[in-house]
Amino acid sequence: MEKPLSAEDLVPLVDRLSPHERLRLLRLISLRPSGSDRDAYRAVPPGNGEFSSDTDALAWDADGWENIG
Repeated sequence: MEKPLSAEDLVPLVDRLSPHERLRLLRLISLRPSGSDRDAYRAVPPGNGEFSSDTDALAWDADGWENIG
């Protein structure tokens, strides 16, 4: 098992974040502990490339539908 990161390990990583990324991190951290993914994405919506894919999204739904009905 890997050793958990300490605060000293995290500070340099946070220093490298852009101001926008720092704000997003702060918002995600400040959510109440029982917050859900829904709450997190409401606080900071996903960016354009966050869920990008090289495959055609419509192709995912096309396979197998010919056998229904």
